Amino acid sequence: MTDVTIKRLNASQSDFDSALAKLLAWEDSVDHQVNESVRHILHEVKTRGDQAVLEFTERFDRLSVASVAELEMGQDRLQQSLAAIPQAQREALEQAAQRIRDYHQRQNQASWQYTDEDGTVLGQKVTPLDRAGLYVPGGKAAYPSSVLMNAIPAKVAGVAEVIMVVPTPDGVVNELVLAAAAIAGVDRVFTVGGAQAVAALAYGTETIPPVDKIVGPGNIFVATAKREVFGVVGIDMIAGPSEILVISDGKTDPDWIAMDLFSQAEHDEQAQSILISPDAAFLDAVEASINRLLPTMERADIIRTSMTDRAALIQVEDLEQAAEVSNRIAPEHLELSVENPEYLVERIRHAGAIFMGRYTAEALGDYCAGPNHVLPTSGTARFSSPLGVYDFQKRSSLIGFSAEGADRMGRVASVLARGEGLTAHARSAEYRIKD
Repeated sequence: MTDVTIKRLNASQSDFDSALAKLLAWEDSVDHQVNESVRHILHEVKTRGDQAVLEFTERFDRLSVASVAELEMGQDRLQQSLAAIPQAQREALEQAAQRIRDYHQRQNQASWQYTDEDGTVLGQKVTPLDRAGLYVPGGKAAYPSSVLMNAIPAKVAGVAEVIMVVPTPDGVVNELVLAAAAIAGVDRVFTVGGAQAVAALAYGTETIPPVDKIVGPGNIFVATAKREVFGVVGIDMIAGPSEILVISDGKTDPDWIAMDLFSQAEHDEQAQSILISPDAAFLDAVEASINRLLPTMERADIIRTSMTDRAALIQVEDLEQAAEVSNRIAPEHLELSVENPEYLVERIRHAGAIFMGRYTAEALGDYCAGPNHVLPTSGTARFSSPLGVYDFQKRSSLIGFSAEGADRMGRVASVLARGEGLTAHARSAEYRIKD
């Protein structure tokens, strides 16, 4: 088997900017046919409800039932899965859930208010969403960790009802996913997938109630459907391929770094793994580790394609320049595999999650560290954040004017409203001004 040749970039080269831009480019355009298919499915479910869901479930998942009610798995079934899985898996799920819950409880925001000098009350009321929808991939790509990461923040936020949809192609159920739903406190589970599941959550059917927000990963049809229904409901994000950026001072075991890069590359041929170091010899050593370890990987073919097409080894002058390059990339996962990660963290402005120190493998964040693994991809960490409790809460402004405050601020509002030519606004405020 031939060795993988990984792109090499050097930050000191004159064409580095264009080479980096080319490396990061990812074509996110949705295929026209996918768009048309998704719009058709959304329309059918919106107008025909349960019947359309049943037809699409039979067509795509080869699952034929008489009613959508038969596609619901009750709490007894979830508990059955929890009891059936091996004890080690149950304990791992429970430990991960507890850490995720502990972390997210610290994100919970409380309502607040204050009274100004006129006796006017101002504040913010924080309330949870009434109902959240959680999409969970089924079939080969079954991720119980995603159930925990999406459902637990919603429950911590106080969402009254979390509804999970998960496809079960040919009726094959993933017991670990159902067990995770039981542990996370998911309220209802429907074995429906694809764009039809997104449509059911967005618009509601006779059996599946409409939700306020849809979260969770899915294939191109699911992502396109989420994009289409945004506005009718909220969504978490449109996620691109997974990515990892490692900054190393050259003193970490090269095998560790190679495996950390593999941990993202094995997700998908489009996943991106990048290593930045000021030490050219270390980049060589990691490349050698990559080629030595690759044949030992179960998903070697996927990793090989990802590393060949989208990976890079980038040489920089020093760690400060490494931080600058990292900020331009704004990675989903950033490992700081250096002696003093705290020093480098101060220089990082854009990253979904920052893994500090040589012992902090990104994989721990995927499962059990505690912070959420649903992270901004494709450079969107420049303006977005990990999924959290705040994604399942709304903030309402509180305004309660006293008579004195209405008099004083009414005069200000009157001037501004008349300046904008909005007479009714002005007179509404002026009614409350004292003579």
